[in-house]
Amino acid sequence: MTVIAGVALGAWVWLVAAQGMFWRTDVRLPRHEGEPERWPDVAVVVPARDEAEVIGVSLPSLLAQEYPGQAHVFLVDDGSTDGTGELAKELADRLGGLPLTVTSPGEPPAGWTGKLWAVRHGIELARQTTGAEFLLLTDADIAHRPDSLRGLTAAAAENGLDMVSQMARLRVQTGWERLIVPAFVYFFAQLYPFRWINRPRSRTAAAAGGCVLIRSSAVTAADVPDAIRQSVIDDVALAKAVKRSGGRIWLGLAERVDSVRPYPGLGELWRMVSRSAYAQLRHSPTLLAGTVLGLALVYLVPPLAAIGGAAAGAWPLAALGLAAWALMAGSYLPMLRYYGQPWWLAPVLPYTAALYLGMTVDSAVQHYRGRGAAWKGRTYARPDPGL
Repeated sequence: MTVIAGVALGAWVWLVAAQGMFWRTDVRLPRHEGEPERWPDVAVVVPARDEAEVIGVSLPSLLAQEYPGQAHVFLVDDGSTDGTGELAKELADRLGGLPLTVTSPGEPPAGWTGKLWAVRHGIELARQTTGAEFLLLTDADIAHRPDSLRGLTAAAAENGLDMVSQMARLRVQTGWERLIVPAFVYFFAQLYPFRWINRPRSRTAAAAGGCVLIRSSAVTAADVPDAIRQSVIDDVALAKAVKRSGGRIWLGLAERVDSVRPYPGLGELWRMVSRSAYAQLRHSPTLLAGTVLGLALVYLVPPLAAIGGAAAGAWPLAALGLAAWALMAGSYLPMLRYYGQPWWLAPVLPYTAALYLGMTVDSAVQHYRGRGAAWKGRTYARPDPGL
């Protein structure tokens, strides 16, 4: 156990020192001096399926964007049964603001996820009607402050970026949201360090699908969304396709973009993570086993060694476990501050990690039961390379 605890401590020393400073939360929208000489036209594409619960908050924030150039919102109603499309039209008629077009693509053909089929339809319609230079791909549960589109476009134009993505600030109100949501973003940043993503020559690529501003020319060059049409984790796949085609991408934490989707209980949060966790592991039993062992070593061994070693009087074991636990908790504090949460949630991170471990295993179990990546009435199996 002492050797295992030592390995866990070594892993945390390496993570904190060499994993792209993933624990820092200072990667924010690139600064821009002044304003572009010409504000480019932007088309905002919003795929929506049964989003009546949240569209009343998110859509008005898009219609109210204070953008100096031309902008048009395209809401793609992906077979909603709750009146999402009709509600969107009513909101636009009542509130005014940016012009809104509501359209529907019909059911996705074989080999497409519903969201990406809706995005493809929205992009094609935007090209036919606006010829926009930029596309803002944003989810139906994402609310934007009035200057969000302006800031995104100015940052992309001034810094020569082909894609700018922001990790929307997720809702943190209930006890379960406080326990799980900041950790979700922390684990994502650990897996995809933002600083590595933002280096042009780095192979690391990821995006946050809730808020992606992308040049129309980059969409063409990367052949998206067609090239990623089967991807359940479409934001990461999109970023990889754009970077592989030579595009410059950027990802950071948001200050002006917020998710309004509630996850009040553990069940909703569990489904949010488990529906795509095994897809993230490429449906590989080997990667699943490695992930379970890795999570156990890095997150569970330190507190077990610290508490068990102290109880047994094995002080070298306790010291190694406590040191690793302290590094873990310390690296989590910046994310808790970003979300305005109390410091004492930091040492509880091993418990949260154990929940994520359970979600990951459950994701694999659901996959082999034929209920893998299920979302709003659709289930997506492992991608078929023949499609």
